[in-house]
Amino acid sequence: MKKIAYIEIDTHAEIAQAFMDVMEGSQDFAIDYYFSKKIKDQINYSNEAVFLSDSSMILDQLKGKGYDLVIIGTVHRYFNTFLAITKKYNTAIITHNLNFTKASKLDLMKSVFKGDIIFRLKLWLKEGLFYKTKVYQTSRSLFVLDEALISERYQFLPLFYTRDFDKIRNEDLVVVIPGGVSQKRRDYAYILETIQKLNTDKSYTFVFLGKAKGHELRQLEQLSAKQPGNIEIIYFSERVSSEEFNKWMQKADILWCPIQKDTEFFSMKETYGLTKMTGNLGDAIKYGKLVIFPKDYRSNLKFILPEEENILTQWERLAGIDFDFQIKYSKKEILKDLENRLNNLTR
Repeated sequence: MKKIAYIEIDTHAEIAQAFMDVMEGSQDFAIDYYFSKKIKDQINYSNEAVFLSDSSMILDQLKGKGYDLVIIGTVHRYFNTFLAITKKYNTAIITHNLNFTKASKLDLMKSVFKGDIIFRLKLWLKEGLFYKTKVYQTSRSLFVLDEALISERYQFLPLFYTRDFDKIRNEDLVVVIPGGVSQKRRDYAYILETIQKLNTDKSYTFVFLGKAKGHELRQLEQLSAKQPGNIEIIYFSERVSSEEFNKWMQKADILWCPIQKDTEFFSMKETYGLTKMTGNLGDAIKYGKLVIFPKDYRSNLKFILPEEENILTQWERLAGIDFDFQIKYSKKEILKDLENRLNNLTR
């Protein structure tokens, strides 16, 4: 049995959880997980080997363990530490922002003074920001989690599989908008305007499944207060628990995700579907839900539908469709594919 170390001491707990879930029961690999306290507190696990770690400990923790592969879940900081790991071990990095990975030292230097200057100076002076390019170049493999992003440089890492949920039949048509309620990642101004203009006698429940704050929270409060009796608005002013998230994602008749075409990471432009994956893709697969994206979002996946001009009619039509995710996205199929790819990296 081959040995893998999976490291997540930065950001993406949900990706670490997805990897842990799909690899549970693997007969080919034994996996040790190294998580920071922030990540460990967000992970559900039972029999897996999980170790508390941070940038000052991880190099010592890896010594002498004989890992065939080290997977780093996020490289958005601790560049000096991760460079040391990529030089010493057969390493694969999950990449989330492709333009960031290609950014030059000049691009990085300009970006230091555009955002949170104190934090970015810390990355520069203490965490080896300018080693960023070397980290990605030295790593044997770079993974992406969206098939649309694969290229000669980036390999696909299949992590998302569809859970076995009983189909819930709702009295109302339940439209779920998953993700933090912020105008930076999704066009909430458009979402609120569309709901406000609805003209229907049918019953709808709109669930904003992410924490809302500031201007967006005030808008949701106002919108909710103005709705007629057949339309309900559900929103959250605190972080949504995993139990609450699971409940509403299972209840959803359709996912509505008017993501912004462009976003930023480290003050650099990233484009969903071209240089960055949206987490809503994994949500749709995990919960087996059809998802509506903006019509200019590029995707060949059959469960992603471009938004139509009459979205009210589209919601009602799609709510009655049962798309069989298990054909391609069963745990058995995804695990088999993932193990094959990992075996190729550990020969």
